[in-house]
Amino acid sequence: MAQTQSKSPSKSAGKGRGWHGDPDGHANAGRKGGAKVSQDRSHMAEIGRRGGAKVSQDRTHMAEIGRRGGEKVSMDRSHMANIGKKGGESR
Repeated sequence: MAQTQSKSPSKSAGKGRGWHGDPDGHANAGRKGGAKVSQDRSHMAEIGRRGGAKVSQDRTHMAEIGRRGGEKVSMDRSHMANIGKKGGESR
């Protein structure tokens, strides 16, 4: 397949489906089926389920996600105080 020559050489010129100065073309490059497929909610939900199942098999990745979430939650002092208060009342 022949490639077109650009007037200004850059890293983006060449093979692949990366950025070529066309925002719409770049956005659509990874979408198989386009808008019609993305409107099928059950299809998109299935894709999400598969991705979640695949990611959840990596225990170190999941631990890192939990760690980051815990750090965010622990920054809310009133929330942490409420948790501690409930824990103290349960004894």
